[in-house]
Amino acid sequence: MQIYRFLTGEDDSAFCHKVTKALSEGWQLHGGPTYAYDAVSKKMRCGQAVTRVVADQPYDPDKKLVDY
Repeated sequence: MQIYRFLTGEDDSAFCHKVTKALSEGWQLHGGPTYAYDAVSKKMRCGQAVTRVVADQPYDPDKKLVDY
């Protein structure tokens, strides 16, 4: 089964660390990053999709994706 996560955060080093941590845990980049201006906080926000293939098992919506 392939699982999907969309990581989001402010465009800062903490977001880069979040993506790097996911990659170190076996997640793969899926597409390119996205950027948007948050007019309320007046900051740039970014996102990156990541996927990972896990052993065949039934999908459980109550299970955290990082626990697969």
